[in-house]
Amino acid sequence: MKKISFGFMSFVLVVLLALTGCSNEEAGGKEGGDSNNGSSGSSILSKVIDNKKLVAGVNDELPGFGYIDESGKNVGFDVDFARVLAAGAIGDAESVEFRPLSAQERFTAVQTGEVDVLIRNTTWTTNRDSEVGLNFAPTTFYDGQGIMVRADSGVESLEDLKGMRIGVDTGTTTELNLADQMRALGIEHEAVVFDGQDAVVAAYESGSIDAWTTDKSGLVARQAVMEKPDEHKILEENLSKEPLGPSVKGGDDKWFDAVNWMVFATIQAEEFGITSKNVDEFLESENPEIRRLLGTEGNLGEQLGLPNDFAYQIIKQVGNYGEIFEKNLGADTIFKLDRGLNALYTDGGILYSPPFR
Repeated sequence: MKKISFGFMSFVLVVLLALTGCSNEEAGGKEGGDSNNGSSGSSILSKVIDNKKLVAGVNDELPGFGYIDESGKNVGFDVDFARVLAAGAIGDAESVEFRPLSAQERFTAVQTGEVDVLIRNTTWTTNRDSEVGLNFAPTTFYDGQGIMVRADSGVESLEDLKGMRIGVDTGTTTELNLADQMRALGIEHEAVVFDGQDAVVAAYESGSIDAWTTDKSGLVARQAVMEKPDEHKILEENLSKEPLGPSVKGGDDKWFDAVNWMVFATIQAEEFGITSKNVDEFLESENPEIRRLLGTEGNLGEQLGLPNDFAYQIIKQVGNYGEIFEKNLGADTIFKLDRGLNALYTDGGILYSPPFR
């Protein structure tokens, strides 16, 4: 009898534990799903749509990417990608509150929810993806760090910078990249740290430092607006890889997914040849891929928590990737940047969108 009783009690205990485990697993799975995927009530996407406003952390001192024009308007390549997100999520590219952030302020602003998205020439790195807690959307600009010197300085390579004072903006990857490269080459130098790029450039132009370093796109942008651009040059050597693009707070998959596909929409539109000027003509296309992209067929937008015509609104109001690039950085601007790596993969670059299906 004791053996039977003990066996029966063991069986009951196993059943109870199994039931308890299933209950906890179901509850935990549901809670985890809301936390990871962003439930309708908790995701930044819902906040943006409900408030009809996107708060974007941007640069306001980098010509071509993020700065204030003569009329007081935020303009630039990164600024336009903020408008891409507003057009896709809200249906209005102008429903953006631009929050100027320094290199030191930008990550805290994302972590605390001060901004919904950071689009401020920010490099995707391991540390920022993990310890800092950012999720990086598709790279919108592939860049590399360079160094500017005076054209008559006699400097032709990194080795020629021995003993020189080189300016860097604090709170950026440029500090570490400069230290790594110069250490690897055994080049002694003095890194002079400044708070903000305006301060670095002012010191360089005044002659208190011999050179300064940042992403090459930033060097080109700054050189174009210097008083005497021809008196300066950018060394050919690249100190690093700098993939730049939007980033959002980690843990909100719903918002992260939406941002990803809104960016991809600009790249896919260029591949299809769809522009802000001809997008209406493509609404009658019989191509199922184009119909899915523009929302005339299927429910891809709905799956993302976006309007089904989100890509149409982006293209119509802001343009495809190529239009955004050419408007802000291309041949008809003072920067005259080549597409290079930022061309479509079909044109020798590395821009590539996953399929819309």
